[in-house]
Amino acid sequence: MSGPSPSANSRAIALSARTSSGVTIVGTGSALPSTILTNADLEKVMDTSDEWIVQRTGIRTRHKIDRAKGEFTASLGATALRNALDAARIPAGDLDLILCATMTPDMGCPPTASLIANTIGAPSASCFDLSGACSGYVYALNVAHEMMMGVGAYKTVAVIGADCITPLMDYSNNGRSTAILFGDGAGAAILRATSNPNQGILAHTIHGDGRGWKEIYIPHDNDDFPEGVEPDPAKLGHVQMNGAGVFKFAVGTFPGVIQETLDKAGLTAADVDMFVCHQSNARILTAARERFGLPENKLFINIDRVGNTLAASVPLVLDECVRNGRLTLGTPGTEGQKVLFVAFGGGLTWGSSLWQL
Repeated sequence: MSGPSPSANSRAIALSARTSSGVTIVGTGSALPSTILTNADLEKVMDTSDEWIVQRTGIRTRHKIDRAKGEFTASLGATALRNALDAARIPAGDLDLILCATMTPDMGCPPTASLIANTIGAPSASCFDLSGACSGYVYALNVAHEMMMGVGAYKTVAVIGADCITPLMDYSNNGRSTAILFGDGAGAAILRATSNPNQGILAHTIHGDGRGWKEIYIPHDNDDFPEGVEPDPAKLGHVQMNGAGVFKFAVGTFPGVIQETLDKAGLTAADVDMFVCHQSNARILTAARERFGLPENKLFINIDRVGNTLAASVPLVLDECVRNGRLTLGTPGTEGQKVLFVAFGGGLTWGSSLWQL
């Protein structure tokens, strides 16, 4: 009697390697640079005012790295990850994968995730970076979840969002409309496989429109400027943004992606315990609260203190919600909390990730 074919045996082995029935988040952490850049500080170097900035963005302070103090994208990411591991009570050596969402890597090679793995002592972890601008962290959550639910051996995964954008700002009148918005930071979460099939992503979306790349870009030579834009050496290495165009994109996209995700999951806004949203503009966040009839404690805002931190934005909000008790992780009896992660950014990119924890 012949036994199973080699291909059948291989498939059986692969299926047995599925990591989990579900995925949950067991710990979070964050890191911010020591230097705080206030609106008053900006008033000293450009023609602006605290009143003007707060009225239009809601931002009062943001954090700025000091490389002389050893603050870089990887160092902030490593600190955030250490804090998340401590919160989860998991040693770094247990990590199977480190995924870092960033658009400001310290080097083109190696990946920032590899530098972080080396710093925290995770020599066996697979490492890679994901670049999705401000949507990067939400994209990374979706990717990590699918890798853990698929065929593989990923049981414990770190998802980091880390960006240091202030070195790419023009702190003069030429760049004032952009420089007032951004700050540096990092956030991290530890994802772990569970035997509970009710834990994990209920619905998600990932969208992009490459035609809008020119709304936010960082030129490094004259060929990087969009057609119709005169190359300007003074703009090389600095973030260029069409503020009005980006605001219009965000206003139209933000509520739409929330509703799309709720519809996919067959839920209403009232069913969601917390909305963890990218912090680009306080007015946009407040408008979303009003549109979906959300109480303030369901859509947390921290842009007033940290500004727009790109891929770090969503995990910074998540960690703060955990630390202040708005969300509870790993405590028996708290399972079933629904959290909707939403982001949009350069690319143009936008996406969502609705979790049941």
